[in-house]
Amino acid sequence: MTQQHILIIIHAAPHGSERCLSGLRVANAMAARADVAGVRVFLMSDATVAALPHQNDGAANAIQTLVQELVAAKAPVQLCRTCALARGLDQLPLIAGVGIGTLADLGDWVLAADKVLTF
Repeated sequence: MTQQHILIIIHAAPHGSERCLSGLRVANAMAARADVAGVRVFLMSDATVAALPHQNDGAANAIQTLVQELVAAKAPVQLCRTCALARGLDQLPLIAGVGIGTLADLGDWVLAADKVLTF
């Protein structure tokens, strides 16, 4: 079986539901698998806030820790530029290793992925 490229798109806000947390947990689980060629995570809409450091999410900074683990695993994490601009995040410091991407970048990632999951 060939190794697969996985793209995970997260829309849900990091607070208020567990969808963002679940998406990041799945991304980390996939990144740890030897039979997965690569995992990419694209944060859109309210999920872009997950790229901000030092948030108190009541779970030992679980969101930040999960994002940092993805970066450490060499899994690219990007947030939507348009979404970041709309929320005033473009001038704020992000978790180290997180980048800002465009919809064109997302399109490239979708075309290169074997599977796309959304949260």
